Amino acid sequence: MSIDASYNFRRVDERLTTSGIVNVDQLRELRDQGYGAVINLKPDIEAEIGADEGAIVRDQGIDYVYLPVDFDEPTHADFEAFTAAMDAHAGETVHVHCAANYRVTAFYSVYAVERGLWNEGEEAQFVRDVWDPSEFPAWQSFLDDEYARINRR
Repeated sequence: MSIDASYNFRRVDERLTTSGIVNVDQLRELRDQGYGAVINLKPDIEAEIGADEGAIVRDQGIDYVYLPVDFDEPTHADFEAFTAAMDAHAGETVHVHCAANYRVTAFYSVYAVERGLWNEGEEAQFVRDVWDPSEFPAWQSFLDDEYARINRR
């Protein structure tokens, strides 16, 4: 089962895909699909999928980065860890996921603007295609703070 069948899947470009929860069968197909890294922002993933996601991914020779982001309290430190993971895997095919692709779309939108990959209209559309952060005050505040930080430069 291909990763593109995962919940709220989005293909950002030829080297980056994002989604919500992935299942064991999708994880086992990643090497055959050319992935070099998986970044997981979902806490307690093993309980969710009933397996050790990191082991499944690493056993295929794929790098696995686990950055559990508390949905109720996203932080700049979480974002910095995400940025470091993305930068460390530049040039590789990467899949980034969480529970519903909310954490990921928020973090990647800030990352893409900060790196000059997208303008402010593109990042908002990417997020809003999946969810509405204004329904979650902690996330709206996080995004507002991050964009204000970028704009102060």
